[in-house]
Amino acid sequence: MRRDDIPRSPQPVKPMAAHPLPQMAALPLDFSSRQDDLPLCRLAAAFRADPEAAASTLQRFRWLAAVTGHDVVLGKLFEPHLDAESILDELLGAPAALALRRDLAPEGVWAVWAAQGPGRLEASAGVAGAWRLSGRQSWCSGARRVRAALVTARDPLGEPRLFAVSMQQAGITRTEEGWSAVGMAGTDSVDVLFDAVPAQPVGVPGAYVARAGFWHGAAGIAACWHGAAVAIAMPLRERVMRAGASADSLLAMHLGAVDCALSASGQALRAAAAAIDAHCAGGPAYGQREALQLRGTVEAAAQLVIERCGRALGAAPLCRDAAHARRVADFGVFLRQSHADWDLATQGRLAAAGDDAWRL
Repeated sequence: MRRDDIPRSPQPVKPMAAHPLPQMAALPLDFSSRQDDLPLCRLAAAFRADPEAAASTLQRFRWLAAVTGHDVVLGKLFEPHLDAESILDELLGAPAALALRRDLAPEGVWAVWAAQGPGRLEASAGVAGAWRLSGRQSWCSGARRVRAALVTARDPLGEPRLFAVSMQQAGITRTEEGWSAVGMAGTDSVDVLFDAVPAQPVGVPGAYVARAGFWHGAAGIAACWHGAAVAIAMPLRERVMRAGASADSLLAMHLGAVDCALSASGQALRAAAAAIDAHCAGGPAYGQREALQLRGTVEAAAQLVIERCGRALGAAPLCRDAAHARRVADFGVFLRQSHADWDLATQGRLAAAGDDAWRL
């Protein structure tokens, strides 16, 4: 068929798909306060009850996308909980990891606080191998909601090491410092002070970054971004769908660009999920270059969605639709968890080594 033969009239619009995760659709998932962790606990329990979730990276990605699409703040706090469980399983083994989770937070939600900020944690070893943490940890998302956390601290030799710490003990001060953004305000990502707080080491020094699953977890962030981008695109899709054959051509054009971007983003995530599963089964490594490629692809798609939907729909959704406005504001901050141009520079150096990955 020649390009001139392609029909110009729109095809019949398909109805919107059902919720991809029926288990999640039935859950009440609204926070009632800064300390409320019940929605996160419900999600964690539903995830554990999904027989596909533990065996399929794609199903894990679907959970992350669906949760973040529902509520960006919820997704931002749910993702590190799943990451913490994976980290503990990888570094300790499943039986020891389960015992530690039951010891520190039997039913509660975990965080992973490894980002470096103005402060730093120091770990000191006491009698009988007991460890204590002191100092300031920045960027503590969910500081008032989580029951336990994995944090990085410097040991007496200056080596970075991962520790598990209960957030329900003396010596911990959750400050009001470190977060002024309007977007993602619900994550409560404040600085936390530790004063000789007991903690348990997880793995040897450097193990957190050196483990094979480090870049698998980095890829999971991209699934969250994709889910938020899909949710932001839905008002545009619904507007064009309602108009049908009389849809404004400019709106349809913007939706076409969004469709291309999100389709490419989704395909990249599906390919990444398959590659991660293959790596876990003993196949080729899924490492830094692959994870940064995925994150760069999904981030570019998400930026396009925000731009196109804003240009197509104007200010009305941002001013009159509270859920949409909050989603856009929250997501703009969440996307900056990407290191943007710094990651692209790293990616460029890796690509310069040369291989046939670009060829069909």
